[in-house]
Order: sequence, then C-alpha cells, then structure tokens
Amino acid sequence: MPQRASQLSYSVHDSDFPHFQEELRARAHALRAEVRDTLLKSNREQYAELAGQVHDAGEESLADLLVDVNQAEIARDIRELRDIEAAQRRIANGSYGICLDCDENIARARLDAYPTAKRCLKCQQAHEKAQGARPPSSL
Repeated sequence: MPQRASQLSYSVHDSDFPHFQEELRARAHALRAEVRDTLLKSNREQYAELAGQVHDAGEESLADLLVDVNQAEIARDIRELRDIEAAQRRIANGSYGICLDCDENIARARLDAYPTAKRCLKCQQAHEKAQGARPPSSL
C-alpha cells in the first residue's frame, strides 16, 4: 500500500513535459475534428429544414432539442480546447503540474487522468464546492 501512496504523490518533472505535450496535442486534434464534424452535421440538419418539416409542437420541440444538443457539444469541446491551450502555456512557462490555488504539486496520477488539471485534488474539491454554493447563472 505505501507504494500506491507514493505514486499518487509523485509530482511531474520537466522530463515528463514531452509526454503531456503529446497527450494534449493529440486531444486538441481530436476535439477540433469533433467540432468540425458537429458543424458539418449541423449544416446538414439545419434548424430551418427541421422546423419546416415539423407538423406539431412535439416535433418542433425535438427540432429545438437537436439544435441545442449540437450547440452544447460545440461549447463543451471549445471549453476543453481552451483548457488544453492553458495547460500548454503552463508547460511552456514551467508551471505545469503546480496547483494554481496553493502552489503545491499536482499528483502525477491526477495529471495522467486529467492532463489539463490546474488544481490539486484538494483545491479542486474546494473549488467545486464553492461553485456549487453559487446560485445558477441565468441564460
């Protein structure tokens, strides 16, 4: 069991950066392809075409839902691309693997699972708890 604890606390070193750079580059490439495919798909399923073919309120709601799903997919992918770009900047300036909140090392296992992590697990949990306490934003 002690070996597992040491693996969790193992921090990232400069020599690990190329591995994470490649992980981030590959994920960014995949996300860009997903955004492109979603946009192409949404061009084929234009809301106007869907709405023009609807015959009742239920079908119109479904058409609205399909448009919303496409937009949500793109927004999610764009947020992840921004996180990747921020992680790449942290690699470039040597701060990758350092928690933005407490300046402690982020565990290697966390970065392996989530290469864009900007907080250690403890600070991320506190951040999410604080975010959950906020009232939901309005659209």
